[in-house]
Amino acid sequence: MSHTNPRKAVVLVSGGMDSAVTLAIAREQGFTVHALSVAYGQRHGSELEAAGRVARTLGAAEHKTVQVDLRSIGGSALTADIDVPTDSADGGEGIPVTYVPARNTIMLSIALGWAEVLGASDIFCGVNAVDYSGYPDCRTAFIEAFERLANVATKAGVEGASLRIHAPLMHMSKADIAREGGRLGVDFAQTVSCYQADPQGRACGHCDACRLRAEGFRAAGLADPTRYA
Repeated sequence: MSHTNPRKAVVLVSGGMDSAVTLAIAREQGFTVHALSVAYGQRHGSELEAAGRVARTLGAAEHKTVQVDLRSIGGSALTADIDVPTDSADGGEGIPVTYVPARNTIMLSIALGWAEVLGASDIFCGVNAVDYSGYPDCRTAFIEAFERLANVATKAGVEGASLRIHAPLMHMSKADIAREGGRLGVDFAQTVSCYQADPQGRACGHCDACRLRAEGFRAAGLADPTRYA
């Protein structure tokens, strides 16, 4: 007999626009949302403050923040003293320096553990393979592989529960995401996407995350509510 509750879901919430829309989608689908953020040693805490605002305003049943020190291993412009590329200054092909090694694997693993504790069979994350920065852990193959892992690596999975990893934004453009958020009533002014936002959550306007976000609102024909430094 399954111990999972199909109406509970763990949703990874970073504080950015993608995870906010993902949370809203999970709520629209009828899930009781347990929002999870990870303080992994990122450059600023304003996105975590934004995650709390997003969880509250979009009706999460609870919001938990887990600490993981990825700064201790570094390897990314978000977790080490490496400059964040601005205005596509990196200019190269391949995986950019803002990729954080193993970040999504670690975050989904924590979400998986909490889902087991809650008796939830569904995990949502806001990864996207269209308008993104080329990260390998934002692709369909990664999500499919992690779902297979979830179903063989957990007590719930081996006892017959079907654990699902949802990535509803996977094939959306940033414009699609902006429009979907507008339909769902997401207040994007509460979100922070910038890789190097200031302590007040104001965006730099020049990093890849800012560029993709601004272009998304522009292409969607929506006003950009982002606060810029």
